[in-house]
Amino acid sequence: MIAAGNLLAALPDARGGECIETLVARPGARIERIVSLGQASPEGFWYDQERAEFVALLAGSARLRIASEAAARELGPGDWLVLPAHCRHRVEATSAGPEAVWLAVHLA
Repeated sequence: MIAAGNLLAALPDARGGECIETLVARPGARIERIVSLGQASPEGFWYDQERAEFVALLAGSARLRIASEAAARELGPGDWLVLPAHCRHRVEATSAGPEAVWLAVHLA
């Protein structure tokens, strides 16, 4: 079966919280669309994931802090990065309009 869609269409209402939709899940990889609207990681919280993650910002803006770096990274549409497993990071801010739309690929 062929699955298809548009990553920027039919965005869920993220006003009440970040929306994560799994698009594809296979052994060794999971692909998600994440929609944020003014959300940030809770104060003092850091992601420390078991798997590497490729993340691309497709729309909106975001500020991402990586624990090992002196300053946060400002991200805009088209920016992407690969976070190795156990790379401590947090989302300091996402745009309150338009939505920040992310494509995240979690790798084994």
